[in-house]
Amino acid sequence: MKAVVLALCAVLSSAGNAAPDARRSGFDDMTPPLQAMQRDDALNPAMLSVLEGEGLWQAPPAPGQPACAACHGAAAKSMRGVATRYPAFSATSQRPVTLHERINECRVTQQHGAPLPVENPAALSLLGFVALQSRGLPIAPPADARLQPYRDAGAALYTTRFGQLALSCAQCHDARAGLRLGGSTIPQAHPNGYPLYRLEWQGMGSLQRRLRGCMTGVRAEPFAPGAPEWVALELYLMQRAAGMPLEAPAVRP
Repeated sequence: MKAVVLALCAVLSSAGNAAPDARRSGFDDMTPPLQAMQRDDALNPAMLSVLEGEGLWQAPPAPGQPACAACHGAAAKSMRGVATRYPAFSATSQRPVTLHERINECRVTQQHGAPLPVENPAALSLLGFVALQSRGLPIAPPADARLQPYRDAGAALYTTRFGQLALSCAQCHDARAGLRLGGSTIPQAHPNGYPLYRLEWQGMGSLQRRLRGCMTGVRAEPFAPGAPEWVALELYLMQRAAGMPLEAPAVRP
């Protein structure tokens, strides 16, 4: 009898280990027409911005300044996998930086041009073009011990109640994911599509813009643009989404 019980426990344990990933991309919650829009580059409105980003990659920002391609060559090769690994620790800044911030570091140190604000159309175009080179690859946060304190800070922010509504990210996107709010499905809040084209915005936007929208939605004062809290949150969210395929540039409602 004891042997039977042990065998049954082993089977149940094995079944538990083989359980499918319960995480869902925002893509999975969209209607079939919106999913078709993201799948087809000819229909995906984000691709217009990406084409502009390809032009920025190839063209010198100003006379006498090198283009990105002059240093990095073909983006399809040199940038493949890059977007899956950010935020990452920067030796230049001695702190974690987002991919947008890393592009700005490169622009300054290699004289590719002036830094671009986070929601600047050129910044989003270049970011989208770089991210496209990693589309379909699994998110792979760096195993860098220097990132852990910042990632822990992001995890704490994720569970902190903000604003007059006193709601945390986790209360919506963990506890109530899959339910509906104002006619829309509450997603699990995975960052695997950014930068993306959001129909509500009628344009491209960054993860930071979406996070700011959540904070104003709970009637909280958002952190300043580029604040370290945004980077910490992105670090945690990317770790939370580790292994999920990158969809950038995605489409969302």
